[in-house]
Amino acid sequence: MQFIQLLKKPGLFILLFWVQTSLFGQDTTLVIPVDTNKLIVADTPVVHVDTTLRINNLDPSINLHVDSSLNYQLQINKNPSNYFWYLKNSPVGLRINKDNGLLSFKASKSYFLSGRLKYDYNYKVILGVQNMSNPLDRVDTSFTITFYNTEIIPSKVKPAISSTIWADEGEQIEFKVLCETGSFPIEDILTLPNRPINSYQEVQHCGDAFKWTPSYDLVKDTDSGKVKIVYLYFVGSTKLQQRDTAAIKIIVREALNYPLAIEEYNQVVKNIKRYVLQLKFTFLQLDKKLKRTRTARTSFDLTSATTSLTGTILGTSSSAEAQRTGKILPSVGLAMVPIKEASVPSKAVDQNQAASIRASIKRLEYVVSDNQLLGEKDWDILRKTSKLKDELKQIQIQLIDVPIELTNEMTEEQLNQYFNSPKVNKKYRLSTK
Repeated sequence: MQFIQLLKKPGLFILLFWVQTSLFGQDTTLVIPVDTNKLIVADTPVVHVDTTLRINNLDPSINLHVDSSLNYQLQINKNPSNYFWYLKNSPVGLRINKDNGLLSFKASKSYFLSGRLKYDYNYKVILGVQNMSNPLDRVDTSFTITFYNTEIIPSKVKPAISSTIWADEGEQIEFKVLCETGSFPIEDILTLPNRPINSYQEVQHCGDAFKWTPSYDLVKDTDSGKVKIVYLYFVGSTKLQQRDTAAIKIIVREALNYPLAIEEYNQVVKNIKRYVLQLKFTFLQLDKKLKRTRTARTSFDLTSATTSLTGTILGTSSSAEAQRTGKILPSVGLAMVPIKEASVPSKAVDQNQAASIRASIKRLEYVVSDNQLLGEKDWDILRKTSKLKDELKQIQIQLIDVPIELTNEMTEEQLNQYFNSPKVNKKYRLSTK
């Protein structure tokens, strides 16, 4: 214990070591008894060796102003001469020196005007450094770079049409609403008409199409100039609530309601065809009566002529009795004329009616053929419909005394076949005299 206490005094310990060296020669071995029950352990610092590759000064987020430059030297915790650098998914213009890790960029405004770069957009860039000798000794990380501009360029709403549109009722109006992108793009568009309109396709985003078909009752009789003016306002807004408004003026002119006009035209044509069928059946009945009357009168005429001729022949006979009979027979032939007129009188009225009906049928068929519609929107449909109505009314008044039969047992095809037969055409053709 006393010796250990001496060790605590450095000067005395050195003196004893020198005396031992002088007395005992070169043997400098110093034997220090140590109490094994009380072992002294000195505090020794532990040194850790850095073996994991890492980037020391990487900024995870970089904000860069337009028309400025970036030169950023990246550093690693190892000898950079044994490593190379690389980028993935980098925006246009961002580069890195593969040998020393110098990150550089020149944010030219032309990149943004051409649309190759965007303002306030987080570009995620993958950055890596790798040992050229050991592929496993590498680091892959990422950072974001954002470009901003202190000069605010307003975005504008640009309809792909002039500011004034002329349209007719029933005519579809369609155009696209485009956007001129500035510092902040337009994200939403509101469609606001100055008056309530129905069945229109509104615009909500840039590039959407506006579609609207004005109804046929939009223009009222009280509207000046028979036109209705509708204003459309397209209000575009950015995420910063900056707004731009584009106005379109639509002048709607009063136009013909073609669906209703076509329906009216078809109804008139249907009425004419129905009336023509009635006339054809009436003509058929009159023609049959005329045929029976003509047959009976022909029989009387033949009988009268035969009787007169027989009397003439018997009058030249040598027999007195035959001559007497020959004198009587001509009188019989003459007596058959009033009998013919009394029993089967001439049907001049029916003949005239049949001829008039046939002429009316031909006229109506010609008028319908001459006033057919040209396409779905015939500009002359009103005149043609009015012409058909007038012709039908005129013929109905002309044939008001003709009994029109409403029912018949013949089909339309049979009536047309009979009416257009060569025999009927020859019978009722116009005289050349």
